[in-house]
Amino acid sequence: MQQNKSFTILILLALGVSVGINLYHWNRNSTFQYKIEIAETLLDLDFTLSERDSMVDGLKEARKKYKAIHKYELPNSVAPTLVFSPVPVGYNTPQQQYENVYNLPTEVIVPQNREELCFYSIGELAMLIKQQKITSTELTQLYINRLKKYDPELHCVVTLLEDRALEQAAKADQEIARGQYRGPLHGIPYGVKDLLALKGEPFTWGSAIYKDQIADITSPVIEKLDKAGAVLVVKLSLGEFAMGDVWYGGKTRNPWNTELGSSGSSAGSAAATSAGLVAFAIGSETWGSIVSPSTACGVTGLRPTFGRVSRTGAMALSWSMDKIGPICRTAQDCAIVFDAIRGPDGIDASLENVTFNYNANKPVTALRVGYLKHLFDEDYESKTTDSLALNAIRKLGVNPVPLTLPSNIPVDALSIILEAEASAAFSSITLSNQDDKMVEQHMWAWPNIFRTARFIPAAEYIQANRIRQHLINELTKLFADVDVIIAPSFGGNQLLMTNLTGHPAILVPNGFTQENLPTSFTFIANWYNEADLILLAEAYQQETEFNKKHPERFLTTN
Repeated sequence: MQQNKSFTILILLALGVSVGINLYHWNRNSTFQYKIEIAETLLDLDFTLSERDSMVDGLKEARKKYKAIHKYELPNSVAPTLVFSPVPVGYNTPQQQYENVYNLPTEVIVPQNREELCFYSIGELAMLIKQQKITSTELTQLYINRLKKYDPELHCVVTLLEDRALEQAAKADQEIARGQYRGPLHGIPYGVKDLLALKGEPFTWGSAIYKDQIADITSPVIEKLDKAGAVLVVKLSLGEFAMGDVWYGGKTRNPWNTELGSSGSSAGSAAATSAGLVAFAIGSETWGSIVSPSTACGVTGLRPTFGRVSRTGAMALSWSMDKIGPICRTAQDCAIVFDAIRGPDGIDASLENVTFNYNANKPVTALRVGYLKHLFDEDYESKTTDSLALNAIRKLGVNPVPLTLPSNIPVDALSIILEAEASAAFSSITLSNQDDKMVEQHMWAWPNIFRTARFIPAAEYIQANRIRQHLINELTKLFADVDVIIAPSFGGNQLLMTNLTGHPAILVPNGFTQENLPTSFTFIANWYNEADLILLAEAYQQETEFNKKHPERFLTTN
């Protein structure tokens, strides 16, 4: 009897342990299911209890995979194997390259006040150097002196390359004296946004986290400009990780009003060009980073077609949206620089070898031009200057036809593409908590965007890119009967829309506000049609000459 009782107790104990274990596992799974339910509310999903239960083991296994990915070191320079191409199948691209015609000035007077040279166009400086009326060394030293003088006020210099620049300038002078003239960029001093690598020099991306990073390669963009004979004088500031105008060296200032920032993220490139500290600069755009600072600083900025200019050796923010382009004084200058930096580099898989045929003699009346009437009709700050600019276009003999952007596509929602890619590009910053070292820490700053983007589902990222294809198809229709479209620079969501579709655009100064701050409007063209884009912009600038205005306080008089 006692033996049976003991056996019964053992069975009950075993059952108790079994039930306890099952309850423990049920409780753990129940907790995990509750976490799934919470995640559903963040991701706009709604699963049943049984569906959540069936997901538990799979999600636990997936978490192990995520941990393995987190442990694997991936530098910013490694791009995904997926390569974005905005151009529809069968899109017609010109095949034959002709000699570009710029109509550069033949006679340029050397000013009595040498400081005025710093506001000359590339074309004007090129003629003076080619005719040996000035030397590259003289011009380079002039810009170096101004960079030293005005940077404490503008906060646009990351690394001054004085020795390298003077060596390049001396070489240019020697070559030109021997009759070895390379072209209009030979001997012209310039600067680059500090997301482009120059071997052996700091490569900071505007962040204290990378303040001591030294580049181990040179960007092909710089190499191509070296080949053209241009003189790299300075690496210029950018908003930290290519957002805004705030970096570890402070806020880059607007030369038209130094109480204000220069906007971003090509903050230093636009400010330095505007203030006459370089003849031109290289910037980059993912979502307005050439357009916005060029507007604020009253300079001309070209955003090329996606896949036109090498991004090798450049900080990656968004592999399917990043674009490198020039910031200059004139549209003609943009054409000269763009022609030097475009084309494949043998590394960047997104690059296409497409011709660029610029002919300044082509009449603008031959262009088919449209304008986004619904955006120009809205009430906005620069409406008056934009209206006057449209009238100036009509005086050229061009009659823009009204067009409307597609309104049936959730364009703003597609910004998750940029957020997801940027979060991946800087994954290590988030996982290591180094994001706490970044200057900006508000809700809409990168640290918080990087964190929240970790919750973007892979399926929604792919869905967004599928909708992006619909957007590309719609803009293909929009460009069916026009070569160039004119738009308010910040009207509606055209800026995000055209950055997603990879269309080229040029930003042109077109007046001033009552506070004497520059305004602009934008020309947009079909893929690879930078030539018509620049042609119309150049004709407009010759008609109005707003591009010749500069902040007077940065011109020292003798």
